[in-house]
Amino acid sequence: MKEKYDVPIAPESEFVSYMMEQMSQFGLLCTEEQAKDFYVYYARMIETNKYLNLTGITDMKEVVVKHMIDSLSCYDPHIIKSGMSIIDVGTGAGFPGIPLAIYDRSLKVTLFDSLKKRLTFLESIMDELQLTNCTTLHGRAEDLSHQDYRESFDIATSRAVARLPILLEWTVPYVKEGGYVIALKGAIYEEEVGESNKALSTLKAKIEEVRTVTLPTLDDKRAILYIKKTGKTPKQYPRKPKEIKDKPLI
Repeated sequence: MKEKYDVPIAPESEFVSYMMEQMSQFGLLCTEEQAKDFYVYYARMIETNKYLNLTGITDMKEVVVKHMIDSLSCYDPHIIKSGMSIIDVGTGAGFPGIPLAIYDRSLKVTLFDSLKKRLTFLESIMDELQLTNCTTLHGRAEDLSHQDYRESFDIATSRAVARLPILLEWTVPYVKEGGYVIALKGAIYEEEVGESNKALSTLKAKIEEVRTVTLPTLDDKRAILYIKKTGKTPKQYPRKPKEIKDKPLI
């Protein structure tokens, strides 16, 4: 009997062809070399998923659209500029950090997660693909922004981590003044935006743009929130985990 995630890995040629086709459909240029790098990432993720829970999405076509292209949907060269530093908060299986690092190797991407096993997997991907523009960081979002990492990144990204008022408290302190938090959000993004006014004003940030996204082959509702940091975040933020959970900035 097969394990739940013991699924076959698609051939490289099939993946590369589909990735390039769907990227073109979405409006992003993708070279064959990039698509081959994405294939290695996909194949290793499916292999590792047999014993480490990385993703519930394992079908090749779904991985391409719902993981790879969804991650790259936030890529805007007017905001994510060459050479910028990015911290991917709650990176999990590496989304959107690894796709961004593959797509633009000039970016300096820090993959931040609280689970060391996931980071060990991501380090193996970094080694195999020679992603020298990537590093990992292990810890809790509430802790490390009170240390050396505070206000030291151009951009913080996050995908499917927490509701926006909580996410803002975790991410905004890492970003330099004038930098951005880029949040990849699903169907209830409007509701989350509506409850975030207090968090935004308290943490010194503003939503500059809400960009709706339609992924190839899908008709679900999602958006990218581009949130600009407008001033220095008060030193007491982020608070302790229990306080953030029990008394969110709403």
